[in-house]
Amino acid sequence: MPISVVIIAYDSLQHLDLAGPLEVFTGANEYLAGRGGDPAYQISVASQGAKPVRTSSGLTLVPGTDLATVRDPHTLLIPGGQGARRPDGELAAWLRRHAPAAQRVTSVCTGAFLLAEAGLLAGRRATTHWAYADALQRQFPDVLVDPEPIYVRDGRVVTSAGVTAGIDLALALVEEDIGRAAALAVARHLVVFLRRPGSQAQFSAQLRAQVAQRQPLREVQQWIAERPGADLSVDRLAARAGLSPRHFARSFTAETGVSPGQYVGRVRLEAARRGLEDTGDGIEQIARSCGYGTPEAMRRAFIRALGVSPAGYRQRFRPQPVS
Repeated sequence: MPISVVIIAYDSLQHLDLAGPLEVFTGANEYLAGRGGDPAYQISVASQGAKPVRTSSGLTLVPGTDLATVRDPHTLLIPGGQGARRPDGELAAWLRRHAPAAQRVTSVCTGAFLLAEAGLLAGRRATTHWAYADALQRQFPDVLVDPEPIYVRDGRVVTSAGVTAGIDLALALVEEDIGRAAALAVARHLVVFLRRPGSQAQFSAQLRAQVAQRQPLREVQQWIAERPGADLSVDRLAARAGLSPRHFARSFTAETGVSPGQYVGRVRLEAARRGLEDTGDGIEQIARSCGYGTPEAMRRAFIRALGVSPAGYRQRFRPQPVS
């Protein structure tokens, strides 16, 4: 039996939040068909009364399914958009009635607002687009909002960050349902990575800081990112930029918004997180490769920034199957 996937459409949705996952699930079916297999997914795009909806960019979509006819979906997917931030009472009521029967309930971007309005995120850890995380927390204080990850799994509920993160979420589900080969084939077809870990930060250290205006400082930023385990002292970085240490530190801070030490700390933390998420390397090895020197130094950095030890981070945030 194919897995039933119902993608809910409503006025003022972000069409890429819908189209990205739709293409992933469709691509998985095409992958199997090319190998003589049956479809893995029965995909429906549903709206109230099967009425056309107008996206936030002005595109009109014509769903093929009336929400009133949907019965016992396996996977529900709620895209984000302006309409989700002003939840429709009737749509939220439909979710309250039908989502508990679904085996997976997922959202992309601000679709989390609709799930929260329906009471489906109460007491759960969830994420959304970084720009709306504070608003989600204020509006729904019973939700444990984490603005960092690309997507968050809490039991059968999976919420993702903005726009293209919906593709990461859908690829993760395909990998779980069909296998890595299928997900990789779909990712290659869509020319995207397979797959960014769910706990990867929405913003890299480079994006969190401003990009320096002057080329020597930009080159230093890139050099830091590529060599987190190197000697990244102010003296060494200043020499690479051709500036005195004092001038370099002032210029770097003025142009990026953070001090050299803060920037190096963020890069090293991000590199260590990736190591814990993506590899089986030991904590001591990761600490050395990311420039911490000792596991204790890395532990202190994790506790200070994330409130959890490296071992605890690996246990809690490494991608796990949806249950």
